[in-house]
Parts: sequence; structure tokens; C-alpha cells
Amino acid sequence: MRSIINQDTRVVVQGITGSEGKFHASLMLQYGTKVVAGVTPGKGGQEVEGVPVYDTVAEAVTNDGANTSIIFVPAAFAGKALLEAIEADIKTIVAITDGIPQKDPIECLARAKQKDDVIIVGPNCPGVIDPRINVKVGIMPGRIFAPGSIGIVSRSGTLTYEIAWYITQAGMGQTTCVGIGGDAIVGLDFIKLLEMFRNDAETEAVVLIGEIGGNAEELAAQYIKETNYPKPVAAYIAGRLAPPGKRMGHAGAIVMGNAGTAESKIKAYTEAGVLVAEKPGDTVNLLKELLGR
Repeated sequence: MRSIINQDTRVVVQGITGSEGKFHASLMLQYGTKVVAGVTPGKGGQEVEGVPVYDTVAEAVTNDGANTSIIFVPAAFAGKALLEAIEADIKTIVAITDGIPQKDPIECLARAKQKDDVIIVGPNCPGVIDPRINVKVGIMPGRIFAPGSIGIVSRSGTLTYEIAWYITQAGMGQTTCVGIGGDAIVGLDFIKLLEMFRNDAETEAVVLIGEIGGNAEELAAQYIKETNYPKPVAAYIAGRLAPPGKRMGHAGAIVMGNAGTAESKIKAYTEAGVLVAEKPGDTVNLLKELLGR
């Protein structure tokens, strides 16, 4: 998991002079993240929370060694911001922005793949947090997380916080928590993160927080089953009562016919040996059962 964020993470905030960029830059700094630069075209030379602002990401890389970006740029311009970060050789890019046109992440993910070693988290996500080292690149409320042994991957921001809080209250804590985003097209997915958690010695078990729509959960279940995944996995699926054909908040959370239903996801997980919680708070009991506690 150190390949996403680590103690050497140096963050540039794209859109730092906006209200959200400024607010969350401050909270990331308070948490312990090294926020070394901000970028807003035309506002280079300013400072926000003591952080220098540049006109381009390339300047932030050259002057302050930025290697990670978080994007708070409005949806219409977020695609260009993503491409700018990729071209500036930023290695980890967290796109918080919601409502980005689908063609933009498609283009950006294709370009990132050409670079080979670029990781994109999101878009429309809460970001990444590692409470073991007090580093977060995102909008998660740091106080609800605690160092521990449970990895979390989630399509939902608020459910990430809720379930992480239950895990913290149970004394298990977390290793790394990643919000992959609720859009139909995202960068990191369940499978890529399961692979990363497989190689993280401190992660004892993984929680997958999913929702209706798409087939991300079914593919994760297939991966767990086919690879004989070595770590216990618990899951929660949101939207069990959602009516077919109606979008429920996230762009990727839409059920068409029998595709993407909660039932199909729960069935796939169960057949793969994943325990599925009926309510968010039940996740802790499943983890205790899986870990023999």
C-alpha cells in the first residue's frame, strides 16, 4: 500500500485557491500530510495556508518536489487538470471532483496507462488515508481513523467513514483506506487494491464497500475465488431497496434489469467465501468472526 501514499508523499493541491481546495489543504496539513504546493492558473506567487501557489503543476514538481496531486478543480476543467498532472510526471493523482464528463477520465486513464507507473484514484471519491503514518490525500475526517490491521476499499465516501468508525471503536483500526469513487469509470478498482492489500503484511483483513450498479463487485468476487485470495474479506452492499432503472446518487449506481443488482453482488460474494453484512455496523462482527476474535 506504500505505492499509493507513504511518508515520502509530497502533495500539490490543484485548485487550492478555491474554497474546497483551501479548506481541505488546511485539514491535510493538520493531519500530517506534506502539502508542498498549490496550483491555480493565473494566481502563481500567492500563498494559501503558508503553501506556495504556482500557475502549473510542472512548477510545483520542479520547485517543491511534488509527487502526488489532489484535484479540486470544477468538473468542466478537471479533465485538463488530470492530464496536466500526468504530463508533469505526478505518480499518484486523487481526483475529488464530482460530475466530470465520462470522456475525460477515459482519455486520462488511457494516457496514464501509457506512462505505466501513474496511479489515479477517483474521480468523485473521498481519497486515500493511512492512519499508520498520518498521511491523507483526500477529504476523509482524520479523527475517525486509527492505526490498525483492516484495509478498506469503498465506492461510497460516507459509508467509508461510518464503517471505519465502527472498526476504530472495536479497537481494530485500519491500515489504508481508499475511496475509489462512485462514477462508472474510475482509476483504481477493487481488484487492483485487493492485489495491493495482498502484499501489505500489516493488513490482516479487507472490507469491500460496494453499491448497486455496474459489475465491480462481481469481478472482485471472481478474482477472490479464482486466486484463492489469502486474506479474509468482508463486504457491505448499499442500495438493496433501490428500484430498478433509477440512479441512486452516484453515476455508477444504476441498475438495469438484472445487471448490477444487490442480489447479484451478494450472491457473487457469498459464492467466493466473502461474508456480506446486512447493515454497516454488522461489518465489525463479521471481521471478528473471520479473524477469530
